[in-house]
Amino acid sequence: MSSTSIARITPVQATRPASAAAARLTRRQKAAIIVRFLLNEGADIRLTDLPEDLQEALTAQMGAMRYVDRDTLVEVVAEFAGELEAMGLTFPHGMAGALSALDGRISAQTAARLRKEAGVRQIGDPWEQVRAAPLDDLLPIVEAESAEVAAVMLSKLDVAHAAELLSRLPGQVARRITYAVSQTEAVTPVAVDRIGLALATQLSEKPPVAFDHGPVERVGAILNSSPSATRDDVLSGLEEEDRDFAARVRRAIFTFVHIPQRLAPSDVPRVMREVDQTRLVSALAAAGPAGLGEAAEFILENLSKRMAGTLREEMEEAGSVKPKTGEEAMTEIVNAIRRLEAAGEITLIMPDEGEGG
Repeated sequence: MSSTSIARITPVQATRPASAAAARLTRRQKAAIIVRFLLNEGADIRLTDLPEDLQEALTAQMGAMRYVDRDTLVEVVAEFAGELEAMGLTFPHGMAGALSALDGRISAQTAARLRKEAGVRQIGDPWEQVRAAPLDDLLPIVEAESAEVAAVMLSKLDVAHAAELLSRLPGQVARRITYAVSQTEAVTPVAVDRIGLALATQLSEKPPVAFDHGPVERVGAILNSSPSATRDDVLSGLEEEDRDFAARVRRAIFTFVHIPQRLAPSDVPRVMREVDQTRLVSALAAAGPAGLGEAAEFILENLSKRMAGTLREEMEEAGSVKPKTGEEAMTEIVNAIRRLEAAGEITLIMPDEGEGG
């Protein structure tokens, strides 16, 4: 109830004896009156948080009522306002409500254990949790569930999300699920809700992980900032242990040599503004002797003619650059690219699946 609406009920009205009409009303009828009054006042009431049986009962009660006089309305609203003022605290209903109220204030491990032991999950639409889940989490569920369940999931996802999920499934599985979508016309809302609950429960039971990124991204990030000799040695060792993992790490690595293939020409000036010009000159001057002349030329060719000319003159004046100094300067350029990508200011071109680093 809005404060403006409550303010209309004076203390005298709130304390005077109830009329015979108001006294005869059931609590369900009074609830219907309060809801109708709030809707008339333009209040935004989240009735979806109520259990379904209460939503049905409230709707049926409102449909059965026709007219309430002003005095009865004032007394019912005053009674409701009095109950609100007398209320000190409210607590969430059940373990699920308690877990939602304490979300972020107790450890993820404790919350997961309590949720699993009590057989509950967070309050809310289960499909919101399913729609927010990464595709990597949904794929194994889709492959393990029946085609009918997968078809309902596909129908509840955003179109783009569903299309990407379908494209990552084996052709035979994708065709079977797509056909099953045509059989979902008679599926009831109750069945859809139950399927959502089951899928959300599976997602909730996934154990919490210690790292935000997968092993490929973590190893790739470490090697990005490592000296080239260390990087090459580690990758050689990885290929001996796990060729597939090594190939995926190579695709995750971005170093100075990858600039021509993965940095858009239009983004070159934006990146170079992030690097001190002295360090930029050192990187470009060291690139040629290090066998990275193609990357240096790519940078120069995509700068303004005046800027490129100035840099070439300073490169000649700088002469030879110590390998360590040059590598550190090239790493600064790479780090600048990574920062801009993380901030969403530029987008790197992703290598093809079959390409190495």
